[in-house]
Amino acid sequence: MQAIQLVEPEKFRTIEIPEASPPGPGEVLVRSHQCGICGTDISGYLGKMPFFEYPRIPGHELGVEVVAVGEGVTHVAVGDRCSVEPYMHCGDCYACGQGAINCCERLQVIGVMIDGGLRGEFIIRADKLHPSAKLSFEQLALVETLAIGCHAVDRGGVREGEACLVIGAGPIGLATLEFVQLRGARPVVLDLDEQRLAFCRDRLGIEHALAPNDDLVEQLKACCEGHLPDVVIDATGSEISMSKSFSLIAPKGRLVFVGLTTGEVVFRHPVFHRPEGTLLCSRNALPNDFRQIIRWIESGRIDTEPWITHRIPFAEVADQFPQIIRPAARTIKAMIQVS
Repeated sequence: MQAIQLVEPEKFRTIEIPEASPPGPGEVLVRSHQCGICGTDISGYLGKMPFFEYPRIPGHELGVEVVAVGEGVTHVAVGDRCSVEPYMHCGDCYACGQGAINCCERLQVIGVMIDGGLRGEFIIRADKLHPSAKLSFEQLALVETLAIGCHAVDRGGVREGEACLVIGAGPIGLATLEFVQLRGARPVVLDLDEQRLAFCRDRLGIEHALAPNDDLVEQLKACCEGHLPDVVIDATGSEISMSKSFSLIAPKGRLVFVGLTTGEVVFRHPVFHRPEGTLLCSRNALPNDFRQIIRWIESGRIDTEPWITHRIPFAEVADQFPQIIRPAARTIKAMIQVS
């Protein structure tokens, strides 16, 4: 069976691996059909992802088909189409005991710490599969990206009528904006890329999609009825942006970091103390995020049609990957057709 392995930063190779063994109790054998490319994959490719280990078979945004089920598996059956929740939690640590399985002390994310879905078939725990009889494999592969945004909005406690600024209009920022709007909040998005801002205006219907100017505070007040945003969600993964974001919240405001950086985030304490700000981080997502998103896509509350801008055949990943991650490619979401 063929798989695509990231041997080291910026070096893919196609390898032969053994056929998957039959699933054991509580396990499922799945066939990969579609795999989304996200910021984690790009950071791993560039050698900038702190949790990525080499060599690794990437792929965690997945639409898969159930091929065989192990003993005790009842919620999925052979032939089911599923989204994969890629966060393998232990169930025994303190975080898991508190329900924070997304922060498990021994967490292993497939495609990052352990091998992922850029291979024909693989074994996965049954509890990590979320089936849908209605969604396509591409739609199912989008669920994980959307779940990251959903969880970030939950962490920020975004409420109807609040002004919510999302910094960064990459895939995670766009996913976050989906749920800001679903909550009935008033979205504002900042990005330096005019193409992405145009996408927000034209495809997502966001009125205030802005490139920051020299007086960002006044620029934001003009969009938020005279005050700064109630919630700021930084999805850039840039320590420069994240450091500046402390000065952008309204009184009693919340700042959420959903992007991840290995750099130092610094701020002057009075800037954040004065409005009595709250700092939150958002990591991964929870099972109910996946289930809810699938229901919302099925019902039409989330439109996935605008998302996928690039499609890559499995055999062309090594050649096309460096091209689609270039800013000039204008990629929103790229999908790899695995099988």
